[in-house]
Amino acid sequence: MGYTFTSATILLLLITDPFGNIPIFVNALRGVSPARRRIVIIREVAIAFAVLLFFMLAGETFLRVMNLSDLSLQLAGAVVLFLIALRMIFPPPAPAVPLDEPQGEPLIVPLAIPAVAGPSAMATVMLLVSQAPERRLEWIAALSLTMLLCALVLVLAESIQRRLGDRLVVAVERLMGLILVAVSVEMLIRGLKALAPMLR
Repeated sequence: MGYTFTSATILLLLITDPFGNIPIFVNALRGVSPARRRIVIIREVAIAFAVLLFFMLAGETFLRVMNLSDLSLQLAGAVVLFLIALRMIFPPPAPAVPLDEPQGEPLIVPLAIPAVAGPSAMATVMLLVSQAPERRLEWIAALSLTMLLCALVLVLAESIQRRLGDRLVVAVERLMGLILVAVSVEMLIRGLKALAPMLR
């Protein structure tokens, strides 16, 4: 797919899903003092950025080592995005008995990975570079802008949740999931069209 800087940024925002991550961050940071929460959020987003940047820069080498084609990455990415989008639209029910959470300040897991830098985000940044490696700086800029917006939303998470309410936050996430379903289906269609001549 021929992405522009704007469409790549929107795609990355849909996948990293900052609005969907608001409840996760709010719950995970309940045991952290209010003075530390902003620092922890910025640190976790920075770690996620570093992870995604690594996959963006080393993705081409990884594909060669694993003997994977751009087409296989596109098809796999479309399937993963579709599944992620379905979970955004139809979230699984919460467990009847809450799971025990580690006390103290979270580090890397579960906030940086997989909440922000999940498998779908890693596959997407590799896909962007594999399809247009000459525009690598543009993709890095799109990723940087995405991470800045994620950090802004998550730093304001408690305020957003309080002002908008849980229902509106969920509605926004489901709308983002619906858009992501359309994106994943388009990726799958284009991948199948590219695959069709090879099967003849």
